[in-house]
Amino acid sequence: MNKLIILDRDGVINQDSDDYVKSVDEWIPIPGSAQAIARLCKAGFQVAVATNQSGLARGYFSQADLDAMHDKMAALVKAEGGEFAHIAWCPHGPDDHCDCRKPLPGLIHQIEKALHVSAAGAWMVGDSLRDLQAGAAAGCQVALVKTGKGEKTLPKLAADDALKNSNVFADLSAFVDFILA
Repeated sequence: MNKLIILDRDGVINQDSDDYVKSVDEWIPIPGSAQAIARLCKAGFQVAVATNQSGLARGYFSQADLDAMHDKMAALVKAEGGEFAHIAWCPHGPDDHCDCRKPLPGLIHQIEKALHVSAAGAWMVGDSLRDLQAGAAAGCQVALVKTGKGEKTLPKLAADDALKNSNVFADLSAFVDFILA
């Protein structure tokens, strides 16, 4: 079994916002997410994050703001006894034609390179169709959580022939319960 689990950030680990999460104060963890990540780490999984952060390109926040958000996220997980193996983010906007913005699999390839592992057979957990599309393109198993934009994504998931049989969970904690069962 592949011991890599890749998580989207906004809507999976922390609360999402249609106005973007722009500061460390706006970065609010979803209850149980830090504990769930720590449980995976303690069970021998490497946990990585793959997150689109076009707010950088749009000028909504700075790299220092993003670093502070990721420091807070890492500290909360560390306090529960876990750690992130890698955090990959796409700083580009939708018109930048990069290879890392999900639904493209570039962030997952960055994680593979950083950790010297293959993502084939790993899990990609997200709250949007593009998260799952990126995971599927990299050979991952995919799971949708209903937090964040997950509830709104359910009808799109049902309409996508390639992804309609994806696993769906209430939240990250429920996904981890499934993985560790």
